[in-house]
Amino acid sequence: MDRYKAGFDVGEAYRWASRVLTAATSAVLLSACSVAVGGLSDERVETTGSITRPEAASPLSPDLGQEDWRRARGALAIALDPQGNGSAVKWDNPDSEIGGTFTPVAQPFVRDNEICRSFIATITFPGRTSSLQGTGCRLSADEWRIVDVRPWRKPV
Repeated sequence: MDRYKAGFDVGEAYRWASRVLTAATSAVLLSACSVAVGGLSDERVETTGSITRPEAASPLSPDLGQEDWRRARGALAIALDPQGNGSAVKWDNPDSEIGGTFTPVAQPFVRDNEICRSFIATITFPGRTSSLQGTGCRLSADEWRIVDVRPWRKPV
């Protein structure tokens, strides 16, 4: 038992323990400055510019979910295909009860070195229908991006 040998200073041991305890307490107190403890603060959370809203799943309507848009996008690719027959292409999602059609309304054309085609889209939601006109441009063999879309009113 070396502690009981001559020359062991109990006061030195207490000072050492005091320094360790002070350092540990300081570390705990300072780390509390960066830890949020729910319910203990009256401060309100401030939204900053670094937080962005998620984009809508579809450029056609914010009411289309991701699965709706996935199904619609497949129909859009078939309808706008320059080798296609120009017929309307239907899509639906039985889970959301949303569906629609894409109808190409003109021949394909080139815009900014991309093949594009105009279309009329009809989206049927439970209880209402939305009609849109727009233009899609081809990104790859089966992927199109919608470059413009706006409400469409049937001619009188």
